[in-house]
Amino acid sequence: MRFRSGDPVARMIVPSWGTDGVRRREFIGIASATIAWPLMVRAQQSDTGQRRLGALGVGGAGDPLVQSRVAAVDDGLAALGWKKDGNLQIEWRYGEGNPALTARSAEELVASAPDVLLAVTTPCLNELRKRTNTIPIVFAIVTDPVGQGFVKSLAQPGGNITGFTDFDPAMAGKWLEMFAQLSPPVRNVGVLFNPETAPFAGAMLRVIDDNAPTLAVRASPVPVHQEATIGDAIATLSREGNAGLLVLPDSFTWASRATIIAAVARARLPAVYWNKQFVADGGLMSYGTDNNDLLRRSASYIDRILRGARPGDLPVQNPTKFDLAISLKTAKALGVTLSPTLLSGADEVIE
Repeated sequence: MRFRSGDPVARMIVPSWGTDGVRRREFIGIASATIAWPLMVRAQQSDTGQRRLGALGVGGAGDPLVQSRVAAVDDGLAALGWKKDGNLQIEWRYGEGNPALTARSAEELVASAPDVLLAVTTPCLNELRKRTNTIPIVFAIVTDPVGQGFVKSLAQPGGNITGFTDFDPAMAGKWLEMFAQLSPPVRNVGVLFNPETAPFAGAMLRVIDDNAPTLAVRASPVPVHQEATIGDAIATLSREGNAGLLVLPDSFTWASRATIIAAVARARLPAVYWNKQFVADGGLMSYGTDNNDLLRRSASYIDRILRGARPGDLPVQNPTKFDLAISLKTAKALGVTLSPTLLSGADEVIE
């Protein structure tokens, strides 16, 4: 912006220089100090020893599942000496199942330039990695990070991204095996997911197809794009003989779990879910990764990066803890019997 010498605004903000230039030097000194102030503040913040973590989750802040995940991160960091609001400032943002909000939250987190970013689930990692290739990113609950192009390999991810996957191929065999341990057994398994929010579903389906012949099961995809179509898709599946439903890990299936469980109950289908909350809400069975364990473990990588490690040198790790939950109440309502082997292996049984 340029001012004319007679501009009243200019007279207010620009001092009269005088012949000796003293007042000009004073003005330049004040302006320089004003520009340098933000840098001085950042330097002082750095001197306090407080570091900054920006975290992005796909759910809503009030969701009990999200709250348990936040607590798991806090616990993991505290065990390593990082005190929240002490030597570590943690800023959480949430996508609330909305892709546009997830993108905007990612933009804001990256703009705040934290020391390290935490991405919880695939949509969050995808949005963060679009916006920075320099800020270290640790991910958790992400499926097939190599196939999705997030890292070069599990052993040597390279770049600024590393973390913890939530899918071990052996899980697919376990899901199908659970159907085989029901009486009457399930022979036709529909696999429910949303292609828009589960880009990794193709990799899971390939592993499921590989395991299906061994267990005399036929698996077929049941893609849905919106919650309103879930009921019709499940009703169509129920018309097949000896049918059951497998629900894949997906932010969409999580947000739509009440609709899915209600539709399955109307169709009287046995179903296997990926998280035990589905069973607590009325589903039959679930087998999946202990995601809170993944988040506690992610704290170890955040710690190492804050202490100078490069994310590209930290290998991506697979899940090591899994949960099997069963509802006997739902089994009775469906008229199915569970094998003793299946029951004895359960971590949680709801009477």
